[in-house]
Amino acid sequence: MGTDIKKIGVFTSGGDAPGMNAAIRAVVRAAAYHKIDCLGIYRGYEGMIEGDFKHLTARSVNNIINKGGTILKSARSVAFRTPEGRQQAYDQLVKAEIDALVIIGGDGSFHGGMVFQNEFNIPVIGIPGTIDNDIDGTNYTIGYDTALNTVVEAIDKIRDTASSHRRLFFVEVMGRDVGHIALNAGVGAGAEEILVPEEDLGLDRLLESLKRSKDTGKSSSIVVVAEGDKTGNNVFELRDYVEAHLKEYEVRVSVLGHMQRGGAPSCYDRVLASRMGVKAVESLLEGHNNVMVGTINNQMVLSPLENAVKGSTQINHELLRVSDILTI
Repeated sequence: MGTDIKKIGVFTSGGDAPGMNAAIRAVVRAAAYHKIDCLGIYRGYEGMIEGDFKHLTARSVNNIINKGGTILKSARSVAFRTPEGRQQAYDQLVKAEIDALVIIGGDGSFHGGMVFQNEFNIPVIGIPGTIDNDIDGTNYTIGYDTALNTVVEAIDKIRDTASSHRRLFFVEVMGRDVGHIALNAGVGAGAEEILVPEEDLGLDRLLESLKRSKDTGKSSSIVVVAEGDKTGNNVFELRDYVEAHLKEYEVRVSVLGHMQRGGAPSCYDRVLASRMGVKAVESLLEGHNNVMVGTINNQMVLSPLENAVKGSTQINHELLRVSDILTI
């Protein structure tokens, strides 16, 4: 493999996502396989500044592939946003003889890694871990599949209540800037309407759609709303508007919140995280730097961290069309 990397630091940063532990496990064991030392950095960039490191071996990561969250914890770091904080972090890495970093996180985490690499020239590779699936350079991020399954299961249960009481439910899911969870979970759960940030449905069209559902014999409806949707200021305002204009509906709101981040990762996320972890370590040893591991058409690929940070993923318009057809 051709580089003089002897010790890798791995950490998780930003919001937790199911499958992060599987990625940690893969990084640690790939390092062990290639006879490279691996240190776990606790609490992300904040732990890096404080030198909160622990030596990890292949046995240190037993029985974590099935666990949600992250054993390395995660934390925001105001200090790392300053040159002084980043200098402290670098000094700690030098003291611990860490030669390269693997970052498991989202675009904010990658931005920090990119700035850090540019300042101190330490090799950095990113692994995308976020339930929002909003990172360019990969078809899927770690945690997205599990979050979708969690949302669909929750909506299925809500529909039982909606049908029993002839109610309309607005179900808010995560997705401040992108609507991937709302769109895919909405189609998978058979929602009557799906509201996403990328498409402003408009209040009038929402009312028309709900009236049409009622006129065709539907006694209950599910509307999936991404938290960043712009149809109303928030999901509670949408509820109030519909109640004011469609008196025949009894409207309820269910905000799924952080339950979408929790739980054991799906098989897909465990396999994806395992592949990405191995690819990250081997890419470092091959001399790659300032890149992110991704999967395109089920093939492992590398893309510049800058693209992942600056990029914006696109909503699947074909799936939007499918949703419109199937809600007839």
